[in-house]
This record gives sequence, C-alpha cells and structure tokens, in this order.
Amino acid sequence: MARDPIDPHFPAQQGAPTEAIVLPERAAELVRAFGKSDARDRLIGLSQAIPGRIVFTTSFGLEDQVLTHLIAGAGLPVEIATLDTGRLFPEVYSLWEETERRYGVAIRPFYPRHDAIELYVRQNGINGFYASRDARKSCCGIRKVEPLGRALAGADVWITGLRADQSAARGGVALAEADAERGLIKFNPLLDWSREAALSFSKAEGIPLNPLHEKGFISIGCQPCTRAIAPGEPERAGRWWWEDDAAKECGLHVGPDGKLIRAGAAAPVEARP
Repeated sequence: MARDPIDPHFPAQQGAPTEAIVLPERAAELVRAFGKSDARDRLIGLSQAIPGRIVFTTSFGLEDQVLTHLIAGAGLPVEIATLDTGRLFPEVYSLWEETERRYGVAIRPFYPRHDAIELYVRQNGINGFYASRDARKSCCGIRKVEPLGRALAGADVWITGLRADQSAARGGVALAEADAERGLIKFNPLLDWSREAALSFSKAEGIPLNPLHEKGFISIGCQPCTRAIAPGEPERAGRWWWEDDAAKECGLHVGPDGKLIRAGAAAPVEARP
C-alpha cells in the first residue's frame, strides 16, 4: 500500500483526554498521510497509525453500510457501535440483523437512559419534539447525544460516514478533525465521495442497504422525524422538516455553540466524482 508514512513519533492517546493543542496536530498528520488515499486505504492506514481504540458509529445508512463493508472486509480492529433511540424504522432493525449476519460482526447498541426518556415524555408528551426546536433538540440530546458519549468514552478515534456534499453545513468537513470536547480525532473516510459514488460502489459490491432509500428516504433518522424527499430537494431536507433550519443536525456532530465540530481541522481534501 503506497503512501507517505505517518510520523513514527505520532503519539497514541491511550484512551485519555489529550491537550487541545495536540489534537489538531494529529488531525493534520492523518490528512497529510492519507488525504490522497482511497477510503479502504484510509481506514487501513488509520488503524496502523493509531494503536488506540477506534470506534465507528453506524446508523445503517448508505455511507455507514459502505464503511462497515470496508472495515469488515479488511478485518480491521475497529469497534462498531450504533445508537438505538427507540424510535427507529422497522427496516433499520432488519438491516441491522442482516448486516451482522452478512459480515460476521457484533454491532454494539447504546440506548438512551430510561429515566431521562420517562421524564421527557411526562414533561413534553410522547411526540413533544414537534412543539419547538428546543424540545426537539432536547429529545435528540437524550436519545442520541448522551448515548454517543458513552459509546465514545475512552476512544482515541471516532469514524463517521459524513460526506462534505450532504449539506451546505457539512461542506467544510475534513478527513480528520480535532474533537477537543471529546478528546479524540474524528475521521471521515468518505468526506470526498458523492452519493452517486457510494450507490455505485454498494451495487458493485452487493452491500445490503435499507429499502427505504429507494422510496425517497435518503437521510434516515428516527421514524417520526424523517420523511421522504422530492426530486431536487437537499439530501437532509427530510430530517425535522417542520423546522426552518438549513443545518439539519441532531447534535452528534456539533459543539456547544451549535456549529459543526471542525476546530483545528486540516483542510478538506479535493472532492471525488
């Protein structure tokens, strides 16, 4: 696998929070080493460069299925986790089972805390997230953000399926980013892929996908908060469609200021066709 070797003195985090100044340096090292590699080589290179704990979180969408295929196919030491919010589409659970069977992997689920859910429903109602943006963000915080924190506790790297062209807000996504709040590197191997490229790769490789994609559900989250989109609409237009907010983020990829985490991120690599 031809590439410029990463700095041999590139230190591992050893599962502990790292000084904020070190994280951007690590992100920059990864971009320099693997920015021109394909997704498979990026994942292999990452696992070789970082001897610590690497976690990939999947929601079983198109991009996540591509990454699961690549990780499992290369036999990489990457933990695969998922956030089961309790409000997912039935098709997601079926695909979850099929994915584990197909690739011989165990996908570790993380669930929201029951007491937090019960309190939220008592205060807001079972579908209270429709009432306001704050109520929706609170629900996402309970069902997604807090479980993600547990999934990533002690991790050195978090692998995601973000693509730069998924939305305008994600246009600045880099291959490797410093997530100082969580004390880890966020790694986005498909940042320069298009949706068409992901679909073509999935078809060629026979990757199992969610049948909802063929019905217009491009970005799939919780069932009550996801609708199919019309031709020409942005990919994430079907998420929280009742809100007037082009960013369309649940909170997993944003910091306390509500903006996408990219502090100290190295420059994005050139987009692929």
